[in-house]
Amino acid sequence: MGLDGKVVLVVGAGSGIGAAVAAQAAAAGARVVVSGRRREALEKVAAATGATAHPADVTVRDEVEALVAAVVQEHGRLDGVVASAGVITAGKVLDIGDQEWESALRTNLTSVFLLARAALPHLIEARGALVTVGSIAGHRAAAGSAAYAASKAGAEVLTSTIAAEYGPLGVRANTVCPGWTRTEMADEEMREFGEPHGLDVEEAYAQATALVPQRRAAEPGEIADAVLWLLGPRSSYVNGTVLTVDGGTTAVDPGTVPLDFGLAPRGPLSP
Repeated sequence: MGLDGKVVLVVGAGSGIGAAVAAQAAAAGARVVVSGRRREALEKVAAATGATAHPADVTVRDEVEALVAAVVQEHGRLDGVVASAGVITAGKVLDIGDQEWESALRTNLTSVFLLARAALPHLIEARGALVTVGSIAGHRAAAGSAAYAASKAGAEVLTSTIAAEYGPLGVRANTVCPGWTRTEMADEEMREFGEPHGLDVEEAYAQATALVPQRRAAEPGEIADAVLWLLGPRSSYVNGTVLTVDGGTTAVDPGTVPLDFGLAPRGPLSP
């Protein structure tokens, strides 16, 4: 992957996609620093991968700046940053509270801004790369996902703006947008989806991915593969792009689903 000896900071690395990125980056020879709010989870990832753990709340400016400074002081440089911190806040527009809205934006959007602002001087020096972990929720509207979808869409555009502004200085900034991926956060969502319908987590996953061309959710490592490619030199002319890794979810035309699955009503279709 061309990451041997590179210094990579992975934020939101206590579990799920962030932990998978940390593991794969370390296996590729990178010097990896993992960060997030849960010290115990980070230390487990660090122990399993050989990474260094630096707990921090990336929604707080001072903690982000201290985190980046610590990485550079310890390793002498910073070549790659992965912004994978995220939270799902459910609720329709009339139901979601101010605090919930602000929490979603700070965790999913503002954290990317704070992290990029602190890291960019070092990424410019190293001609490095920023990869933001977004979501296809930022591309498709779904009831009850206003805060999450808006924050992920914002993070995606912010990342592309960074590419436009700092590409001339050698920095690449891209977004990976996963579909449903088997993480702790997604498991909890599946419990919430499934309980009202008498479905367990596995049954809820099956329902949620029934129209995905690959008929399953992704594994965290499959998303990490895309992140590592964007961090490394094999994507050297990829900048400001959105790489969708969703098993074909967003390729499906919902208007033809009844036809595709043989569910169309008999007789002529109503206008």
